[in-house]
Amino acid sequence: MDLLKRIGYYLVGLTMGAIAVLFFWKQKNVSFDYLPNARTLKNTRVKKRLFTQEALENMAAFQIDTATISEILKTGDVDFGKSKTHQVPCREYWINSDDNSLHLIVENCDSITTIQQVAKN
Repeated sequence: MDLLKRIGYYLVGLTMGAIAVLFFWKQKNVSFDYLPNARTLKNTRVKKRLFTQEALENMAAFQIDTATISEILKTGDVDFGKSKTHQVPCREYWINSDDNSLHLIVENCDSITTIQQVAKN
């Protein structure tokens, strides 16, 4: 078998395998949250969420609902320079929205995430 046929068979098999893997991953709804920003956001999203009175008042003043907060916790950017990542028992994270118009201060404990503050930048 010449080299060109071997390469052809290899590429056909590789393509079919890649399509199969993509099909199964879409069915399982897999996410790849390996970078620190993505891991932190996912960790805060999956826990029970509470809001402080100050956060609720600011949300009402800025006309922000919980769907906007959920979107920021999904697509936001964690500012690790302003965050207190080694604070015990609960870490505190500063999360900016995509357009940098809002920021959240989130206290991330073992089983509960508390939105401490919602503010405009």
